[in-house]
Amino acid sequence: MPKRKTKADPVDWKKVFNRRNLFQTLIGCSLAVLSMRGFLIPNKFMDGGVTGISILLHKMYHINISLLSVVFNIPFIWLGYRRIGKTFAVQTTIAVLLLALGLQFVHIEAITSDKLLIAFFGGLIIGAGVGMVLRAGGVVDGAEVIAVFTRRKTGFSNSEIILLINAVIFSVAGLQFGLETAMYSLITFFAATRATDYVVDGIEQYTAINIISSRADEVKSYLVNDLRKGITVYKGERGYLPGSFDVKTDADIIVTVVTRLEVHAIQTAVRKIDPAAFVYVQSIKEAAGGVLKPRAHGH
Repeated sequence: MPKRKTKADPVDWKKVFNRRNLFQTLIGCSLAVLSMRGFLIPNKFMDGGVTGISILLHKMYHINISLLSVVFNIPFIWLGYRRIGKTFAVQTTIAVLLLALGLQFVHIEAITSDKLLIAFFGGLIIGAGVGMVLRAGGVVDGAEVIAVFTRRKTGFSNSEIILLINAVIFSVAGLQFGLETAMYSLITFFAATRATDYVVDGIEQYTAINIISSRADEVKSYLVNDLRKGITVYKGERGYLPGSFDVKTDADIIVTVVTRLEVHAIQTAVRKIDPAAFVYVQSIKEAAGGVLKPRAHGH
């Protein structure tokens, strides 16, 4: 999510009208429209959040889905304005309006009637669209915003709040359209979530590698001199094994931050240096500074 700003912060119009951000928002909304019109709506498949609620009510009561999309997102835009900032609220408003216009004026025949293909590709396409809008600094669905707003008051995490909202949506969908449709909608939601994460984080998502080795100096030299990576070294102890609890030695715990593409190569090289090295990998949400190369983001 974009950084939280105070109410006094002015709108960053350069960011709002940045060509890259506008292009990403347009492409993202177009993908969302393609998924909803070509896959989800004709087959009564749900996604999570506002999108799922809009499709559900549209199919149950035949209310215009563009109107539903705008109306349900208005409270979340206001919450985003209060909790995140004016720039975020403006960018989200643009994205919501583009989505609503697309749903109103673009009409696509159902691309396929195969339920598994609908669930999988419908989820991938709308997830990619949501991710593109997120990279541009806004959202097309208010579920993330309400999760941020209610987290402190309820004590639940963002993911738990979103899961609760979606559980209600899929339960109602199951009652209205059948359990099979609800189960396929879960596949849609899962595919959309994974696609969004991939688009936002990219293939270069940062990963922390932790290495404990008896040949620590060679490992350090390889990481710094051969790979040109920055490292951090923690002083620790190794040992404390069952049957020899009192046996311990000082150890350097080497930590470096790399991209997912580099993990396997580093693990292989470390094993060659020290086959007995203890290596564990951790996913990290964000990293910046040091010798890390900045990644291309719209915000």
